[in-house]
Amino acid sequence: MNALSLSAVAMMAVIGCTNAKTSSEQDGPWEVLFDGKSLHGWHSYGKPTAGAAWKAENEVLHFDAAAKQGGASGGDLVTDQEYDNFHLQLEWKISSKGNSGIIFYVKEDASKYPETYNTGLEMQVLDNDGHPDGKIHKHRAGDLYDLIACSKETVKLPGEWNRVDIISDKGRLEFRLNGTVVVATTLWDQNWKELISKSKFASMPGFSIYRKGKIALQDHGDEVWYRNIRIRKL
Repeated sequence: MNALSLSAVAMMAVIGCTNAKTSSEQDGPWEVLFDGKSLHGWHSYGKPTAGAAWKAENEVLHFDAAAKQGGASGGDLVTDQEYDNFHLQLEWKISSKGNSGIIFYVKEDASKYPETYNTGLEMQVLDNDGHPDGKIHKHRAGDLYDLIACSKETVKLPGEWNRVDIISDKGRLEFRLNGTVVVATTLWDQNWKELISKSKFASMPGFSIYRKGKIALQDHGDEVWYRNIRIRKL
C-alpha cells in the first residue's frame, strides 16, 4: 500500500471516530417545540388555543404582561404533546422583578387540576434580587420549586439570556443552568415522598404522580421571554 493510500485510510479512521455516536447522541432526535414564528404546538392550559398575551416575535416566545393587563387572555402555555423520559433545552430571560417557571409532567385536566402546578414539577424562573420569592429558600431561579435549592447559583441578571437543560430519565432528574448542574435528584422514591410531605405540595394529591405529561411555561403576570426550545425523547 502506497503512502497516499495509507493517508486515505488514516483520514477515514479519523472521520469514523469523529462521526461515532456517543450514548447521548443515540437518544431520539431533537424536536423543535417553538418554530420562532407561531404558537403551533402550544395552547393555554385548559383552552383550545394559546392566549393572545403569548406572542411569537423575532424568533422569541414572549409573554406580554402589558397586553394581559389590557385584557388579552394569558394562562400557562402548554405543549400539545406529552413526554415521559426527555431532555428539554431552552433559553429564558426575565424582566426586572419578574417571575415565571418551566413546569413539566403536567396532567392537563383543568376540571380536576385547575393549575399546571397541581401536577407538574417546576424549575423556577425569577429575578432573584427583585422579586419577593428570591428571599424564600427553594424559590430562587433554577431551584426545583419548593423542593430542592440550587447547589450553586449561576443565574444571570434580568434581561440576560439563561440556558436551561432539564433531563428526566427513568426517575433521575437533573437541572442545568448555564452549563452547570444545579439540581440532581431521584423522583418517586421514599426520599421524594418525604420532600413533598414537607412542601406546599403536600396538600395537592395529584402533584408529581404522573410520569408522563406536558411541558408548561408559566404566566405569572410578568414579562418573560423564551427561545430555542427543543426536546428529545430518551
